[in-house]
Amino acid sequence: MPIRRLPDHLVNQIAAGEVVERPASALKELVENALDAGATRISVDLSAGGVEHLSVSDNGCGMAAAELRLAVERHATSKLPDEDLSAIATMGFRGEALPSIASVARLSLASRIAGGEGWELVVDNSRVVADGPAAQMQGTRVAVDGLFAQVPARRKFLKSERSELAACVDVVRRLAMARPDVAFELRHDGRRLLGVEAQGDLMADGLAARLAALLGADFADNAVPIDFEREGLKLGGLAGLPTYNRGISDLQFLFVNRRPVKDRLLVGAVRGAYQDLLARERHPVVALFLDVPADFVDVNVHPAKTEVRFRDAGLVRGMIVSGLRRALDAAGHRASTTVSAAALGAFQPGPLASPSFFSPPGTGGAGGGHVFATNRNEIAGSYGVAEAQPGHFAPPQARAEAATDFPAGDFPLGVARGQVAGTYIVAETSDGLILVDQHAAHERLVMERMKRALAGGTAASQALLLPQVVELDEIAADRVAARAEEFAVLGLEVERFGPRAVLVRATPALLGATDAVALVRDLADDLAAFDAAHSLTERLDAVVGTMACHGSVRAGRALSVAEMNALLREMEVTPHSGQCNHGRPTWVKLAKGDLEKLFGRR
Repeated sequence: MPIRRLPDHLVNQIAAGEVVERPASALKELVENALDAGATRISVDLSAGGVEHLSVSDNGCGMAAAELRLAVERHATSKLPDEDLSAIATMGFRGEALPSIASVARLSLASRIAGGEGWELVVDNSRVVADGPAAQMQGTRVAVDGLFAQVPARRKFLKSERSELAACVDVVRRLAMARPDVAFELRHDGRRLLGVEAQGDLMADGLAARLAALLGADFADNAVPIDFEREGLKLGGLAGLPTYNRGISDLQFLFVNRRPVKDRLLVGAVRGAYQDLLARERHPVVALFLDVPADFVDVNVHPAKTEVRFRDAGLVRGMIVSGLRRALDAAGHRASTTVSAAALGAFQPGPLASPSFFSPPGTGGAGGGHVFATNRNEIAGSYGVAEAQPGHFAPPQARAEAATDFPAGDFPLGVARGQVAGTYIVAETSDGLILVDQHAAHERLVMERMKRALAGGTAASQALLLPQVVELDEIAADRVAARAEEFAVLGLEVERFGPRAVLVRATPALLGATDAVALVRDLADDLAAFDAAHSLTERLDAVVGTMACHGSVRAGRALSVAEMNALLREMEVTPHSGQCNHGRPTWVKLAKGDLEKLFGRR
């Protein structure tokens, strides 16, 4: 068959396959056009998840009749005034969206410029069916009906109405996050699903208010602001505390020059920044805004403009990791407030004890008359260990130490009052109650100590009196032996000892007495799970986390009040002490008001 030029309608349908994959794709293009038109208010209406109907109305600059006709032709755009693709400052620039949509749906364009008359153009699957005056306020309204109705091969691959609607809501939410100076409204079958008013500016306060409105007050309350600059690049936004995490990465929002993108480099940088703060299966919640010079980024690498390419990808990745770490370091010992709220919800009022519980031994119990002790001495005598009668249990005994007063100064974690289950420290603050998981807290403290030691060079080691042999399978032994130099930097000295074992000569001094065999086996498992592409720093961070777990105070160990208070004081001055190395909280707080609610005092 000879080479021939394809007809325009087929060219447009092919382009639609790249630009318009589903209703959300068309909606994204239309809302971006509204933003480029200078709109300050954008309204979206959907029906059947956007498959049967979607429309976008704005109060932007509008288009004259002649421009409407050009707008539905391929590669016609007003967004490249100097025809320079290396410095794109608008959301759209290809001039493909409207003709592509018009080739697979019924497209209605109604618009009016300031001082002009309204005009409407209707294109039904590439055929112009109406072109004339229309009643229209200043701005533009674009309606898309029957998407892929005449292309059944494409329509059958659309997902359920609920899935398509979720994708549309996500598109509008991302664009609304990027532009807090614009008001957005989204309705589906007449029901309002999203609505935010303009915050007035693009500065930090307006952005924080917009993020709180779209992602919820919980996120705003459990996130830290980011403000970081390096070599002309600027990073802003909010980063969720490690204890405020999710099982999937659906709430990680990344913007480059206010353009929502899904970029592997940026996602990898976020994962690297939270590496030693979260378990591998948990994901942080972040909204990051990267501002770079227009010629530093290429947004023309994907038809839907969802991916970008940077001139210096290493600089961008390092900047994101550094910016996130600096912001999280500033959070200090903070933990997610939602954890405390969940703890409060778990409290249940206890059932009233039966009167027989208060009956002194030998007075008949549940089946006899109830005689109650009338004074403290009588109670003590009735329930003393030495005087417990056969068939009756002595009351529980507990260790008690003299209470200490509140320390002078600002100590958010208060003063220790006791220990529960050999695991949880109970502390009192001036405005509530603190519960601390001693193992999780000490694990984080040990890890931060090791990281500080590494920053100053090589961590100190402690030679074993008798070197220990750790039996492993041959592949695991190979992995450990291959990393011997990295382990030595951390104070762990290992060497190969036959085909299926390694010899441990010294352990990190910061860990104190530790089980060297268990430590090396866990490290071997970590190495098996790691990709060889990880940097040395990332591998060391993971190894440090495993070591810290072995060197921390274990659950079940009784601590004196002095030891508990020392742990609290160190937590207050240690970065990231609000969560352990796996992202779990190390402490929760019940405010005085919460305690009063538990007992019905308010």
